[in-house]
Amino acid sequence: MTEYLNNELIYKSFILGAKNVIQEKNGLNAINVFPVPDGDTGSNLASMMQSIIERSKLGKTSEETLQSIADAAIVGARGNSGIIFAQYIYGFSLNVQNEVSKESFAEMLKRASTYAYQSISKPVEGTMITVMRAFAHAVETVKTKGNDFLDILTNAFEMVKIELARTPELLAVLKENKVVDAGAKGFVHFIEGFIKALKGEEIDMSPKETIDHIHVDHLEDSQYRYCTEALLRGTNFNLDDIRTSLSNDGDSLVVAGSDKTVRIHIHSDYPDQVFEKLSKLGRLSEQKVDDMRRQFEAANHPKYKIALVTDSIADLPESYIDEHQIHQYPLNLHMEDTIYYDKITIKSDRFYQMMDDLSVYPSSSQPNQKQLENFFSFLTTYYDDIIVITVSEEMSGTYRAFVEASQKFSDKKIRVINSKQNSGAEGLLVMKAQELIQQGLPVDDIVEKMDHYVKQSKIYVSVKTLKYMVKNGRVSKVTGLIGKITNLKPVISIDENGKGIISDKGLSLKSSDQKIYNHVKEAMERSGIEKYAIVHAKGGQRVDDYIEKYTKLIGRAPDYVMDISTIVAMNAGLGTIAVSYIEGDKS
Repeated sequence: MTEYLNNELIYKSFILGAKNVIQEKNGLNAINVFPVPDGDTGSNLASMMQSIIERSKLGKTSEETLQSIADAAIVGARGNSGIIFAQYIYGFSLNVQNEVSKESFAEMLKRASTYAYQSISKPVEGTMITVMRAFAHAVETVKTKGNDFLDILTNAFEMVKIELARTPELLAVLKENKVVDAGAKGFVHFIEGFIKALKGEEIDMSPKETIDHIHVDHLEDSQYRYCTEALLRGTNFNLDDIRTSLSNDGDSLVVAGSDKTVRIHIHSDYPDQVFEKLSKLGRLSEQKVDDMRRQFEAANHPKYKIALVTDSIADLPESYIDEHQIHQYPLNLHMEDTIYYDKITIKSDRFYQMMDDLSVYPSSSQPNQKQLENFFSFLTTYYDDIIVITVSEEMSGTYRAFVEASQKFSDKKIRVINSKQNSGAEGLLVMKAQELIQQGLPVDDIVEKMDHYVKQSKIYVSVKTLKYMVKNGRVSKVTGLIGKITNLKPVISIDENGKGIISDKGLSLKSSDQKIYNHVKEAMERSGIEKYAIVHAKGGQRVDDYIEKYTKLIGRAPDYVMDISTIVAMNAGLGTIAVSYIEGDKS
């Protein structure tokens, strides 16, 4: 008989509860229709549970153990349900005795459900909070019927399952789709695992097979696009004040944590504005932005069985990316003690206004490994295969980061292709891969053909000034000074190994423009040009000149013309203009 929960049993119960949720990840994703039918509730809850397993430790006392679990939950929390659950655990962890009696356990559950409820800006019944409150009430009701914790929780669990089955009666979207709430079901699975620990059982964390996914016809027109999250660190945070300051920036707002560490979740169309506000309150130690429109499409209306992924260095029009459901993963930009997401939380126009006034020039970094694993966890739920095309391995650790994350998913075919290019050239390769997917080719054939197109791709960049390359360390200060004195206008390209090189040097923009033209003309005469694009950083009139010149040379307008990514602009600088192309195959 278990009359008290001691330190070791509390720890084991949380670990088994976490494992049980991870095991049910796919099933939870399949029934996720609220607050957004983007099919990631299971993945988000699994992320938080994995953080508990990896980060929490058995302390010397129950208080230490639960504090460790609560901290791990906040740090690993993802999504609406994950952050609410993390705040539930935080509430549960407060004022705990070393041996938890059934009376104190009931009080802890009541406090936990209150904290979870208060974390939400606009709580909705029929969701996780309803079932959390029902569990607290059930334990309170049955605690007088015996002293054995196993009996108490088993009886309470049966009552909670009834409450879970009632969630469609409280929330119309659940009733319409004939499902229970995914977050609430995740909580019930956690309690189920918790009870298994009391029985002395173990749990295999391997996710169960995917069940039939609930398909939703469309998103509401009022639906915000980006699931925006941040981990804020500092001192003396007031969660109510943070909640108030963000109340007009979107919906599904959840603010959880303590006075030193806060996890924020909000659905918004302008994540850059959300992060700008939060950066003034504390240190943004972690950010996450998910494109819920793309997630919804993947979960409900995928165009293809193969997911096409690229990074934000690939310059490709947003309209094309949206049309073909391409998943573009934003890279990190470190600026003024804050991490921004390229093209999402920092746009080129804003960066151009700031770049000349920064005391410390920004830098970029490869993707966060854990976030990449979460990203692949979602995609592998809905696609048979995944093809990733990254910026050149010689220029960034992005390729290696994608490869390492993909190795966690040996049961799925994730192919990571080193484009050996960047910017417009990388974008054209993504476009070519998309066309091959659209033709219905097997993934192995696509990868083989892409190896050929990588070799056929090229980019030539006219740099207006070397000062930005000096600032980011791409060229030495001496070279920059010489370039300034001689008015050097280099032509930057990428060699066959994917390494950036100075391919030509002009003493005027007109001269460097002509050298680029000569290179493209040679390729046109040699093999023809299958695709080409013009990209720039505030190129001005030169952009129009390039369009006219190359339309005449190649016989058709560019496949696209667009502004370069923030990270590319950081390296190349204002006034940069580039031509990228894929050569044809004619002899």
